[in-house]
Amino acid sequence: MIDRIVILTGAGISAESGLSTFRDKDGLWAKYDLSAVATPQGFRKNPCQVLEFYNMRRAVVSRARPNDAHFALARLQRHYKGEVALITQNTDNLHEKAGSTRVKHIHGMITSALCSDCGNVWPAPTVMKESDPCPKCHRSSTRPNVVWFGEIPYHLDKVEELLTAADLFVSIGTSGQVYPAAGFAEEAARYGAATLELNLEASSNSQVFDTRVFGLATETVPAWVDELLGQ
Repeated sequence: MIDRIVILTGAGISAESGLSTFRDKDGLWAKYDLSAVATPQGFRKNPCQVLEFYNMRRAVVSRARPNDAHFALARLQRHYKGEVALITQNTDNLHEKAGSTRVKHIHGMITSALCSDCGNVWPAPTVMKESDPCPKCHRSSTRPNVVWFGEIPYHLDKVEELLTAADLFVSIGTSGQVYPAAGFAEEAARYGAATLELNLEASSNSQVFDTRVFGLATETVPAWVDELLGQ
């Protein structure tokens, strides 16, 4: 039996729940200027525009429901006899809605707010405004709790710990273009882990994986989980 499984998920696992991916030809970056809505500089220049963008995204996420891939990973966490660690690049909460626990959101969560002065994090209101005060320090320094381009992802120390101990590293629905997450498979492999990619199509770093399975996440992920659980 594989003792320690580390799973990384990306936008592709939530696409079938109706959440737009970023890098597809019809994705969010084709519709929005990322320098305007996903950088600290863009927020300083036009905070209202940035907050409106994330208010829109938050509303979409609030209506979204987990799909069979999310539910399969939650089932794996509940029933697998070894350890199953879940890391995600996604800022949505669909893993949690499906029942997964202890999810490491390395790019933050769109459902929470962050005080840029004191670092306090709290549940985001449906509509965030520039004037919203921080519940802790009471300053009006509210921003979405998401990691923008040029900022350091969350939980990297814990991720490093997980990768060094992994027996199997699995990447699901990722583009392989965003670092440091794009380097996780190689890092896990250096410490002896087997590597598996489950994706709609080959990622930019597909060649680093020992095994690759392509298809819809709602088909490939439940099938893989069933195999692991002997069902």
